[in-house]
Amino acid sequence: MSNLRPFLIALSLAMLAGCTASHPPRADVAAAQAGSGPAANDNLNAVAWTQGAIEHDLVYREVYRHAGEQLLRALADQDWDALPREEREGAVRGLAPAVILDIDETVLDNSPYQARLVRDGRRYEDASWAQWCREEAARPLPGALEFTRLAAAHGVTVFYLSNRAQDLNDATLANLRKTGFPIATAEPVFLGLGTVVEGCRAAGSNKGCRRKLIGRTHRVLLQVGDQVGDFVDVAANTAQGRAAAVAAYADWFGERWFALPNPTYGSWEAALFDNDRSLPEAGQRAAKLKNLRY
Repeated sequence: MSNLRPFLIALSLAMLAGCTASHPPRADVAAAQAGSGPAANDNLNAVAWTQGAIEHDLVYREVYRHAGEQLLRALADQDWDALPREEREGAVRGLAPAVILDIDETVLDNSPYQARLVRDGRRYEDASWAQWCREEAARPLPGALEFTRLAAAHGVTVFYLSNRAQDLNDATLANLRKTGFPIATAEPVFLGLGTVVEGCRAAGSNKGCRRKLIGRTHRVLLQVGDQVGDFVDVAANTAQGRAAAVAAYADWFGERWFALPNPTYGSWEAALFDNDRSLPEAGQRAAKLKNLRY
């Protein structure tokens, strides 16, 4: 028996070690392992939905299909106009028909840029955004090509309004052409930041002056965008100010104005933290949490 005792002790220790190894790791070990992965990012779900949810594509196709139906109705009505009343400077009868579209997240999909930011744990920067734009790699969003081609086929001029920096104009136009969007050549149809409009001074990146410029020669049938400012200028970018800007035009949405979803970025987000983009990410997140309803 005395000869077996060392063997039995060693066997018991080996079995005990095996049992211990089969237990799940302690909470502190699991936390350390989790910390080695990518950092949490507020935009992950939004980008994942934009790129991976069939619902995203269905909504875009639905909006553009309905816009196409309204386009034909608007074209037949010589008094139809989708320009904000305060931006219309004269009568619309006899003017050439046009539609006005925003570019980013309205006709071109920039979600790969947002995905890179999520992957790399970075925030928006002018330099990285410019690099993405110059790649000219943005793809058409669902339904956008069909709608713009329908408009062009019916003699409707398609205007593109962009708030990209002026030095990105050539790359943006090249991207639009490369992906097949109709670009008229008889007149400038790409109106970016810095467009000079006689008798009108734009406030910041507001598009009102550019819409006025179009309205001087065209009857605007429809507008399509992903931000309130794509349809009407917003005097104060707060929740109340944004609501006030569209209050008089509530019935125009789905009839003359067509809004698309953009959960990844926009003036809606800045309004939640008082437009203070200098706030660190934690400060922005705290302001967003404060604005939630519980």
